[in-house]
Amino acid sequence: MDSKQKDIDAINQIPVINQILEVICGTTGMGFAAIARVTPDSWTTCAVRDEILFGLKPGDELQIETTICNEIQMSRLPVVINHVANDLHYADHATPKMYGFQSYISIPIITKDGSFFGTLCSLDPEPAILDTPQVMGMFKLFADLIAFHLHALQELTITEISLQEAQKTSELRDQFIAILGHDLRNPVGAIRNGAQLLLRSELKERDLKLVNVIKDSSYRITGLIENVLDFARGRLGDGITLDATRNEKIREDLDEVIRELNMIWPGRKIETIYDLDYAVHCDGKRIAQLFSNLLGNALTYSTAESVVTVKAFSDPQKFHLEVINTGNQIPDSKLERLFEPFSRIETGKSKDGLGLGLYISKEIAHAHGGHLLVDSNSEYTCFKLIIPQLAG
Repeated sequence: MDSKQKDIDAINQIPVINQILEVICGTTGMGFAAIARVTPDSWTTCAVRDEILFGLKPGDELQIETTICNEIQMSRLPVVINHVANDLHYADHATPKMYGFQSYISIPIITKDGSFFGTLCSLDPEPAILDTPQVMGMFKLFADLIAFHLHALQELTITEISLQEAQKTSELRDQFIAILGHDLRNPVGAIRNGAQLLLRSELKERDLKLVNVIKDSSYRITGLIENVLDFARGRLGDGITLDATRNEKIREDLDEVIRELNMIWPGRKIETIYDLDYAVHCDGKRIAQLFSNLLGNALTYSTAESVVTVKAFSDPQKFHLEVINTGNQIPDSKLERLFEPFSRIETGKSKDGLGLGLYISKEIAHAHGGHLLVDSNSEYTCFKLIIPQLAG
């Protein structure tokens, strides 16, 4: 799209432009009113009201040298002619003779940055009284209004371009994170498997501690990678994907998570209370991921001597999972944002992670059509998952 067409489109995006031209003609009694884009080389009609068959329509051009607007562009002053035949300056001017008008008014449109856009003008083959404060004030007001709208549209365009560039940058960043997270899985898995193999060997106490550190770190890195990948997929529009079955062995999924976390927190007591007589309709791996986040938080933010309780039960309508730990109460100010990305619980303890675990867990719950809730007081903190759609 060329610059002239952009200027025409900009003027016609102003909601009241037709009403402005209609009011000008109705108030002055003149039959032609227009908004012209004026440059050193061209005069182009952007919007027009023509009741005298003057013949111009939007997009039409006149030779700039044949217009009075050419003079206004240089002086930036209004031109007002009540009656060309009686005007000392314009009685013999070539432009009125060429276009056949006797009354004429043209007001410059100056944008906020001081640029000359063009003119708001009106003409008629009959004389008219135009040099009154009322008419001059109306034209000046309308010219300023048009200039204001042009500036606003320009600012809006700049903002939209900035937003589009920011969105592209954000998408590229999320794609990079997703690719990086995916590529990190294999080497981290190799480190974890290597540590597990070494643990089966006869190791000195110092070496055993070192291998356990490597193994524990690999588990934490794996959790971080999974959360980052899910977050990036959500940002890219894919969201949390499910592979649900109607006979998920949920007890085995929960017990596997407990075994893994017991390896990271040896000696911690985790009490389980299960009532899972009804098969669960869910994505077991996703529920395990959610449970790992909740149980990991409970072990992190409770004392080494305390017991973490896991309750799970199912019936024909729902699956219910609770993770309960004693410890400091989560402040109300933190509860409001607990499930938002990068939000973490401040308890004075050192923290591992990015603050994505609870956000991803909430998204997993929502993907199952369920809810993830939290209740925290001075005695305990309980995270509760409830999802429907259980197999009968």
